[in-house]
Amino acid sequence: MVKTQYIGNTTIVTCVGDEPVVLLNHGIVLEGNVIAKVGPSDELERQLPDRDSIAHFDGSHHVAIPGLINTHHHLYQSLTRGLACVQNAELFDWLTELYTRWRHLSHDTVKLAAQVSIGELLLSGCTTTSDHFYIFPQNTNVRVESVLEAADSLGMRIHVCRGSMSVGQSKGGLPPDDCVQDERAIMKDCARAVEAFHDPDPMGMVRIDLAPCSPFSISPELLRETAAFARERGVLLHTHAAETMDEERYCLEKFGKRPIDYLAECDWLGDDVYLAHCVHLSNDDIKLLAKTKTGVAHCPCSNMRLGSGVPAIPELLREGVRVGLGVDGSSSNDGGHLLAEARQALLLQRVGGGAAAMTTADAFRIATIGGAELLGRKTLGRIAHGYAADLAMYRTDDIALAGAVAQDPLAALMLCHVGRADRVYVNGQVVVNEGRLTMQDERRLALGLNQVVAKQFR
Repeated sequence: MVKTQYIGNTTIVTCVGDEPVVLLNHGIVLEGNVIAKVGPSDELERQLPDRDSIAHFDGSHHVAIPGLINTHHHLYQSLTRGLACVQNAELFDWLTELYTRWRHLSHDTVKLAAQVSIGELLLSGCTTTSDHFYIFPQNTNVRVESVLEAADSLGMRIHVCRGSMSVGQSKGGLPPDDCVQDERAIMKDCARAVEAFHDPDPMGMVRIDLAPCSPFSISPELLRETAAFARERGVLLHTHAAETMDEERYCLEKFGKRPIDYLAECDWLGDDVYLAHCVHLSNDDIKLLAKTKTGVAHCPCSNMRLGSGVPAIPELLREGVRVGLGVDGSSSNDGGHLLAEARQALLLQRVGGGAAAMTTADAFRIATIGGAELLGRKTLGRIAHGYAADLAMYRTDDIALAGAVAQDPLAALMLCHVGRADRVYVNGQVVVNEGRLTMQDERRLALGLNQVVAKQFR
């Protein structure tokens, strides 16, 4: 890695405080993995040392934004995206069918699928992802390392959520028995993963979060034990919650409580918790999430794809609930383009709430500083002094942005269909250059995944 890099004469869109701003003809100095300086290019260039010792990049045809942050994914699911038999299924039927494929996962198939999903994220301008990896079929070699190796091979910053399922069909759960684990084994491997891989450094590339899957696949005892252990070790908690009405009915029948009240009873709300979906919330639920500072990972495309409903994101934001953005798994989104996900978040709220229900600024915030706050990452989500050198750059001469970028660069990115980022930095390293991955051959990955899917997962 070059120690000092300079991006000159570019347009920057970033949040100052809570408000996105557009900075024209600005420069960015990267020192190793940190943003050292941001300012008008003519001022910065007078301060630079000998040009020969610095890697220069001309950003005059680019818009630079902070690396986007994905707060909910299931990276392995590119193995089953587009699967014909679940294209029109809702969540419970969708899961029941897909478990019959996922029980055949292996270390190699998970790693390859995760590489494809991560590559897609990077190409969209996403530099940090959370991956909820909860399925460890019995008698397989699948471990969290399957995902960690994939992230390392592409240079992605990652929160691997060591997930868990312990209640199979024989005990009233949704997953088949051969896809769940003994609770002692789960907690033992959670401890191993945290000890071996979690890096609490502000610039750490790997964090381990703990993430029981859902109320219909785990016991209350495992929920409580996981929460206590995570708080003892200082790691985050993550799970699915209030995604569908089927889930709500299950919780009422099994526990006598709706999902958010059930989580509260299990000590699963707080500023160290982020919940995926939260589509079906009462007004009291929203107020409780705000009071406890519990975060929400909003996954608009998945909610639309599965017909789960429209979450009340404007209401959550008005009440002060922390909200980030997630693409969710590739089997319920069929894509991993985080910039496109921000656009969908904006448009979805306008369907029922009117043209002012969500603004381009709102969408940009949840994709950047909202995600950083959700993941407890104080050095991510902004282009500013002292923040991580995680950046995404899009060409202003891309025909997809033509016209719009001359009107309003922020609106251009949030409202137009941008295909790929041109250049992406993670931790100071260029991981996408001229719209191509730098650390892996994306066509080889795609070909390899197609071959695996055709042979094992159709």
